Amino acid sequence: MNKEYNTVRTTSNEQSFLPINPFAEPTTTMSSTTNPNHPHIGDDDMIDIDFRNTTNEKLNSGVMNVDLVNTRYDDFQTIDWLKDLMRDRFRHRLLRAKTRQSFLNKILMYHDAWSGWLCVLLVGLSAGVIAGVIDIGTNWISHLKHGICLNAFWLNREQCCWASRNLQYTNVNTEECTEWFTWPQVFGTYKTGAGQFLLSYIMYIFWSTIFASFAVLLVKVFAPYACGSGIPEIKTILGGFIIRGYLGKWTLLIKSIGMMCATSAGLILGKEGPFVHIACCCGNIFSYLFPKYGRNEAKKREILSAAAAAGVSVAFGAPIGGVLFSLEEISYYFPYKTLWRSFFCAMVGALVVRSINPYGNGHDIQFSIDYSVPWASFEMIPFILLGILGGLWGAFFIKTNIWWCRFRKNSRLGQYTILEVVGLALITASIIYLNPYTRMSMSELIKRLVSQCRVEDMIDLCDYPNSQFVTGKSKGSVGLAGPGVHRAIWQLFFALIVQVALVTFTIGVKVPSGLIIPSMSIGAITGRIIGIITEQLAIQNPSFILFRHDCSKEENCVTPALYAIVGACAFLGGVSKMTISLVVIMFELTGGLTYIVPLMAAAMTAKWIGDGFVRGGIYDAHIELNGYPFLDNKEEFNLTTTAEEVMRPRPEQRSALAFLTQSTMTFADVENLLKETTHTLYPVVVTREQPYVVGQVLRRDLQIVLKSQKMHRYRLSSTVIQFTTTSEATLNPDYESDNQPEQQLTANSEVIRVGNLLDQAPIIVTDQTPMETVIDLFRKLGLRQAFVTRNGRLRGIITKKDILRHIQQMSSHNSEATYFDN
Repeated sequence: MNKEYNTVRTTSNEQSFLPINPFAEPTTTMSSTTNPNHPHIGDDDMIDIDFRNTTNEKLNSGVMNVDLVNTRYDDFQTIDWLKDLMRDRFRHRLLRAKTRQSFLNKILMYHDAWSGWLCVLLVGLSAGVIAGVIDIGTNWISHLKHGICLNAFWLNREQCCWASRNLQYTNVNTEECTEWFTWPQVFGTYKTGAGQFLLSYIMYIFWSTIFASFAVLLVKVFAPYACGSGIPEIKTILGGFIIRGYLGKWTLLIKSIGMMCATSAGLILGKEGPFVHIACCCGNIFSYLFPKYGRNEAKKREILSAAAAAGVSVAFGAPIGGVLFSLEEISYYFPYKTLWRSFFCAMVGALVVRSINPYGNGHDIQFSIDYSVPWASFEMIPFILLGILGGLWGAFFIKTNIWWCRFRKNSRLGQYTILEVVGLALITASIIYLNPYTRMSMSELIKRLVSQCRVEDMIDLCDYPNSQFVTGKSKGSVGLAGPGVHRAIWQLFFALIVQVALVTFTIGVKVPSGLIIPSMSIGAITGRIIGIITEQLAIQNPSFILFRHDCSKEENCVTPALYAIVGACAFLGGVSKMTISLVVIMFELTGGLTYIVPLMAAAMTAKWIGDGFVRGGIYDAHIELNGYPFLDNKEEFNLTTTAEEVMRPRPEQRSALAFLTQSTMTFADVENLLKETTHTLYPVVVTREQPYVVGQVLRRDLQIVLKSQKMHRYRLSSTVIQFTTTSEATLNPDYESDNQPEQQLTANSEVIRVGNLLDQAPIIVTDQTPMETVIDLFRKLGLRQAFVTRNGRLRGIITKKDILRHIQQMSSHNSEATYFDN
């Protein structure tokens, strides 16, 4: 009895010289129902088969051909770099071949060529605008804890006092004017005393708690992925991992608002690190305007790499440093054309930030310095000392912060995220208000510490009673430090203790938070203290062998502000383990190109010392803590094992490997296999008795085929599913003799041919292949998995998570790590 079946076929009117494309997308429609687990995004919808462009055929032989290849990835899966890049190359060849048909196709070809530049242009513009808005909003909200400009409430304290005729400065260089009203003055208290201090103290704690509570509520209710800096996750995503919703629209919005609130709350965290996450959200959103990138995960990562560079560029005004940061620290796949697009994207972002002028200094950098005092050769000793301290700080912070994050994750504390943030905000605000150097924001503190003393400065850090004014702008601090400097040193020392203690417990809470500015602040405090000590030693001992040559003249031979810059570089390098990009970011951040050698020495020393205690930086440590399947392509492995010792199932295990046969499995067999296992991919072999690998097929493709057949056919349990095509049986003369079981099975059975689902080019290694070779294959080819064979027969499979688990077991003999399935 003849039956009519709906089939899905590729179009046959393509040019004959084009190769057969095994990775072409079928005619599909996107379901209007989004994934319930991620209600705010629509790029993870299921693919439904579209029968509108198909024809009904009567198949007298009972054989049906199905042509379907799925190109989407499920959540928490690893992409297939080889297949995605090959699919893009075929798409480009097809587009180029069609240019001969019409002028419109030629225009489409040109549009495809410059779509990447247009996409990174949009990313740079959007990242720059968002960064400018966040910087302006953060400054205003931060100053709201201290008071308000009643005549123009939208102005922060610095802007409110710009045109004031009664402008004064405190002993820490904070503006005071009649136009700016502190909260005691708003409530009618103008007298100084214990009452005014207590009211200011209460209002500071009140606003800090309100801002922190608002930030954590936004994250918990609307966008859980908006917490943290996002750099470890971005690094994992660029390595080929899928995290649906992490770069979505809601995450972008909530992280932008939450950053302003969390930073303004006074918590020991920064907003510069999360700019990388925000820029990558912009890159992900704009990539969907261009199908070349939106429908290809491997190509999309080129846009995300450029977006990461723009994130650093808009955060620090360092476009070159942003490109190097993306290349050195973030990106996994970084072709040459991505380098130029990253440079262009970073440049556009920096230009937009400069046009907005959020810092009010006419520059696109936060910590601009206006001095270029030459450094002496003997100062290399304290510079290296700062590098050593930075490396020790990095090792200490990584170990303690990971220990605390693991404790939070495995204890009941992780269930009370809101109470943790609110309690931390109360404790932090209660402590930091008592010290004028911690009361101000960390960005303002770093700006004070890296600035050289001027003639008009009457602050504690510049209290040199007997100083000589060598130039009209700078103080030549050839004189003993006054009581103000001693008081400032003690206050800075206590500020250092407070920040070191609090940042360990703050980084990792469920609010948007970055580690870059806290590390730079701690390093700048340490550097300024060591700089003042070195300066006083040089003044009091001018005949000492180290100071005799450089400090003999009547001029300033030591610049304490320079030590703050070097210290910030060293401590940030100790935590992140960055070197080249860090040095470039620092001299772009400050404009101090003269001091590139001290910065290089401090950064390299910090990395060497830190590597002696902890392998990898803080971002790598959090990737390992969260169990993300990230295989670093810069790390070297010295393993003596073979593929047989890593594959699953291992010879000593009794579990069997799940696989499909080419021509002998019924519809019910395949359906039962999918119910009993949860693998992403299945190998296809000839027969159970002859397990020679012929290809691989994705689980999701099988699910779509089974679903579509159930909708249009009945009595499918005995229907045979063959991973072959009609052309294969025709072209292969030995096909009938090699598939006698098939001939017997299909004599009285209906057959569904799904040969176009089969990927006939899987990566195969032998069981005696060294693991160093296997790891190189996975890193350089971006593999998801590889099949292990012996004498051509299938023995097992190796996935990326198997390699990561094996590496950890070999390095720490710990098998408790859990990695997401890929």
